[in-house]
Amino acid sequence: MVAAGLLVLTVVGSMVLAQVEGDRGIIPVATSADIEVYDLNVDVGGKTSEEARERGWQLAMRLGWKKLGGPDMPDSRIQSMVSAVVVQSEQVGPNRYIGKLGVIFDRQRAGALLGTGGERARSAPMLVVPLLHQGGVDTVFETRTEWQRAWAEHQFGTSAIDYVRPRGAGGESLLLTSGQITRRSRAWWRNVLDTFGAADVVMPIAQLQREWPGGPVRGRFIARYGPDNTYLDTFELTAQNEDGVPEMLNKALERFDQIYTAALVSGKLQPDPTLRLEQIELSPAVKALLEAARSAEAGLATAIGTTGATPNATASEAPQVLFAHVVQFATPDAAAVDAMLGAVRATPGVRAAATSSIALGGTSVMRVTYGGDIAALANALRARGFTVQQGSNALSISR
Repeated sequence: MVAAGLLVLTVVGSMVLAQVEGDRGIIPVATSADIEVYDLNVDVGGKTSEEARERGWQLAMRLGWKKLGGPDMPDSRIQSMVSAVVVQSEQVGPNRYIGKLGVIFDRQRAGALLGTGGERARSAPMLVVPLLHQGGVDTVFETRTEWQRAWAEHQFGTSAIDYVRPRGAGGESLLLTSGQITRRSRAWWRNVLDTFGAADVVMPIAQLQREWPGGPVRGRFIARYGPDNTYLDTFELTAQNEDGVPEMLNKALERFDQIYTAALVSGKLQPDPTLRLEQIELSPAVKALLEAARSAEAGLATAIGTTGATPNATASEAPQVLFAHVVQFATPDAAAVDAMLGAVRATPGVRAAATSSIALGGTSVMRVTYGGDIAALANALRARGFTVQQGSNALSISR
């Protein structure tokens, strides 16, 4: 029996190691705040190949500065603000240089002249889960892919989005899979986000379809975000052949950044409040609805009190004002919903409790009508044995 047990443990251990080992994981480049410009095409000549390359790089600096809208100034001044030249592609001949280059300008030296100096508003940290669908298979970090590489090697220093890019090696390939983006459990998402120090998640999805071997590659790209896998936008790009796929993915990545930046500006790309138990906030629209409900219920209660609709009420009794409060609670299964509703309804002072949103395996929401403010309801629930976390407009309870 002991030998059989050791054999099982050995087999299981080998299976786990096999799932996390292998050629996977790409280290993301360090984020820099420098100003970048790419896709600068140059075609120059020179007495030697070295002279032609030097002229090509100088021309790229001048073109990059112009593309960024910089003021006219000598080449020597522009060159003094350049941190690096990135070679995207090049062809070097004895007397000619053809290349596609990128130029990185130092923000401290060039920012004031380009009008991009000072502090930049950025989003909360957003975990990136880059999903690639090709050949009928969904891949995130199970194997190295060009889509993962594009996100790992891109420089996001000037982006308004604070991307948190996992390496994808070891246990990360088991934690972040294609199935993860369809999960709704807030408890699970909180654990994942806490692991990477992020506040929310974005899911850039790339779907590649190859027309025939060596032929065009069509890409459909979908921007999603949040624990509910919320749709944001979609677009399509095409590469002439397999060699053009990396360039297509880089263009798609830039489009994704524009989409997420626009969503941030419009207020859509904000951390989901249900992911933060310590700071539960509601949207202005929900707050307005709750205030309207409270006013209506208060008016109804006042009317009942003043008309003497209650037979046993005396003239000295003041009408009770009722308030509607939002309460969140974990619901691992259907039985937990009924149990929590029953326990809350039995709390003294609670007139009614009904679910407004149910998420089995995640966090559900109930609307509680109570004869007091949110602080009084929190104290009443604590007296019933609940663990209560109070936000400005909602409560989160657990047993």
